[in-house]
Amino acid sequence: MAITLTCVSLILFLCIIADKFSGKFGMPTLILFMGIGMIFGSDGIFKIAFSNYEFAEKICMLALCFIMFYGGFNTKLATAKTVALKAILLSTIGVIITATITGLFCYFVLNFTFVESFLIGSVLSSTDAASVFSILRKKKLNLKNGTASLLEIESGSNDPVSYMLTIIGISLVNSKSLSTIPLMIFSQIFFGLLIGVSFAFIGLFIIKKTTIISNGLDAIFMISLILASFGISLYINGNALLSVYLLGIILGNTKIKNKDILIPFFDGITGLAQILIFFLLGLLAFPRKLPDIAMPSLCIVAILTLIARPIAVFALLIPFKCSIKQCLLTSWSGLRGAASIVFSIMVVARNPDISLDIFHIVFMVALFSVSIQGTLIPKIANKLNMIDNNEDVRKTFNDYKEDSSITLMRMYIPKGHNWENKLISDVSMPTNSLALMIKRNGTTIIPKGDTMILAKDTLILSVPSYEPSGQENLKEIKIQSTDKWCNKTIHELNLPENVLIALIKRGEDNLIPDGNTLIKENDSVVLYK
Repeated sequence: MAITLTCVSLILFLCIIADKFSGKFGMPTLILFMGIGMIFGSDGIFKIAFSNYEFAEKICMLALCFIMFYGGFNTKLATAKTVALKAILLSTIGVIITATITGLFCYFVLNFTFVESFLIGSVLSSTDAASVFSILRKKKLNLKNGTASLLEIESGSNDPVSYMLTIIGISLVNSKSLSTIPLMIFSQIFFGLLIGVSFAFIGLFIIKKTTIISNGLDAIFMISLILASFGISLYINGNALLSVYLLGIILGNTKIKNKDILIPFFDGITGLAQILIFFLLGLLAFPRKLPDIAMPSLCIVAILTLIARPIAVFALLIPFKCSIKQCLLTSWSGLRGAASIVFSIMVVARNPDISLDIFHIVFMVALFSVSIQGTLIPKIANKLNMIDNNEDVRKTFNDYKEDSSITLMRMYIPKGHNWENKLISDVSMPTNSLALMIKRNGTTIIPKGDTMILAKDTLILSVPSYEPSGQENLKEIKIQSTDKWCNKTIHELNLPENVLIALIKRGEDNLIPDGNTLIKENDSVVLYK
């Protein structure tokens, strides 16, 4: 147990280092996660023998569940509405076209069986949201004509279709019958939509209309929603990935409390999920097997990248009068990654006797796609003159916050404060500050210059933001009943000349203190030294 935990810790630490220095290597981080997995694998340095595809499928499907949710949660529909229809067409019809062309190539040229060809096309038909998001963010790559949003929505939403095709392919292997496929398609789409939308509205009702969720438990509640929608959808043969994606889309584009806390939390969860998937891919891989499938894999890479994907993109985007440059860039940006890996693991886990080494074929394709295609996206975008330097790609995500030169401050006026019974126009506020509102006895007042400030008022001020230089030393102290400062005024403390009490946090109020301010139990005192 101890050795296992130590190894897990080491692996996670190595992945953090890989993420930190990926930019210097000029290579997407995910390919480095894959490399770390290979180092620990059977053919690597540490010789960890791992070939449990059933276990890997469960772990990877759970990881993909959170990736899909966060892909939806972090997609800003308001920004993407101009390209939404194009993206949806690419993520549905485009996936089917790509899968069909790739499958036909495998069947007629590579002489795979019909079912094997169908599975290869299905598994590799979706593009990878994690890889696309990572490249756009890290390279700060905003693209002209809404191309960034187009790629984000397409890559975030096309996994359910690829998953459905893969499930159909697996059923063909097991049943050899086509009669159940129409019902399966209906079940996947109908229950996937139903569960996703239903749980989204259940979640919104609980968040907005009840007090069930205590402060600090928002993330736990959200995890319960994700797992419930995913699990129930799987149980009733719905498209579970579609369910969690819709759940994320609806919740992410609705005003809910503590969203600013949820976003970094799920950013971390998604990062861990990506590490798990790509590490397991590397761990399951046997490099010694790669030469045997190298040629067919490279042929599939070529047909997928240069023919199947471009045909799908051009066929669907040209009717919208998209430029040739936009179509070319969109075609090249169809990276294969996490979803394809998970689906290939699922195929092997459920069909262990299948003769074709589908897993290692997908490994080779993902290796090429993430390393070569991913690395060249910025250069190709620049070559095609598709980079928009006047916009910020972060605006296409829900976690974007406009840079602001002001900040808001809550200021409580206790009895005896030097602002008490003075007009707004007569008090000495910081330069460029403005009183936005006054909260008084449960009512809100929009102040003017002749508005009088009363004791027990709470002022909401806009003040210029301050960019710290790094030389400041701020310390926050929680006051207990036994502290010598408790129930004393600031005058009575006899503080050193280089120490200043800058702020007192009392409940939900922030007090700007003076010498007569009384420090009470449970106050948080902010000291400046």
